[in-house]
Amino acid sequence: MMHYQVGYFIGSLARESINRKLAQALIRLAPENLVFTEIPFKDLPLYSYDYDADYPPVARAFKDAIKAVDALLFVTPEYNRSIPGGLKNAIDWASRPYGTNSFTHKPSAVIGASPGRIGTALSQQSLRSVLSFCNSPQMTAPEAYIQFSPGLVTDGGEVTDSATEEFLRNYMAEFHTFVARVLSVLPRDA
Repeated sequence: MMHYQVGYFIGSLARESINRKLAQALIRLAPENLVFTEIPFKDLPLYSYDYDADYPPVARAFKDAIKAVDALLFVTPEYNRSIPGGLKNAIDWASRPYGTNSFTHKPSAVIGASPGRIGTALSQQSLRSVLSFCNSPQMTAPEAYIQFSPGLVTDGGEVTDSATEEFLRNYMAEFHTFVARVLSVLPRDA
């Protein structure tokens, strides 16, 4: 059975992020041949092309972490109808300097949770646009906008609502299928 290394980003920098809880649930419900590693970005300075000639060590390590995985999962909230600034900054670091875009040919999926009724629909739309520009093949279905209520996911990543648990399990199975399909066409070292 082919194993795939999946790097995941949690768009919120908050320690108690509901998206961190959602990420733990997704990992618990994923097929066993998906192996997950969080790719943190909180220590990155604000990106400027002034760094392009000599990336700081933290940015080089960040790009290396993306290079080491086969696929990417973005679990992100919505801030002001878009993606959080920290996540956008991380994407800018990973996609620069020109010709060294870390997202090229990396299969990706986007999911997020919010207390609001539309979940993270607008931030996901914004993130998909950015990832498209970065040449990252994206799983576009099923879409997943999770309205998060207190207790929906425990601190240990257990989903307390059976319908939501089934949906998330299916989402991760679809993600596995998508990653396998993309990587059968675009080899891992592409």
